[in-house]
Amino acid sequence: MLVESNRYWIGVASRDHVMNAVQGGFAQLCHGKQEPLKRMHTGDWIIYYSPKVKFKDSARYQKFTAIGRVIDDVIFQFESGNNFFPFRRNIDYISCKEIPIQPFIPQLSFIKSAKYWGYSFRLGHFEISEKDFKLIAERMINEKGD
Repeated sequence: MLVESNRYWIGVASRDHVMNAVQGGFAQLCHGKQEPLKRMHTGDWIIYYSPKVKFKDSARYQKFTAIGRVIDDVIFQFESGNNFFPFRRNIDYISCKEIPIQPFIPQLSFIKSAKYWGYSFRLGHFEISEKDFKLIAERMINEKGD
């Protein structure tokens, strides 16, 4: 299932927003901005990291929450209410388990400091290596139970 692909990405969003995206089959990044979506192309993979459960909550969650593959090069706007029209693109999500980030911190090449590991996620969307992607994805796909 995890065959050769173009590029690999991390998207950062609260778990509630990720679950809406999984249910709707789309990616929405960086508060609905178009630019991050333009960097992704058909065949690319994305793993979502959720620092918290709900957008307006402060309780920590710190788990990888979804994996999906970009299925086309269409970027579209969607009216989500309150005069908010975020950009989205179509994603085919695969079945996986949510897993905590902590065991991966020493192993991931995009984390430069174990002490300040959260710094890597500040931009909301960034590219990762195939090796990092496979390390996370294989655990999410093969994890038994929660």
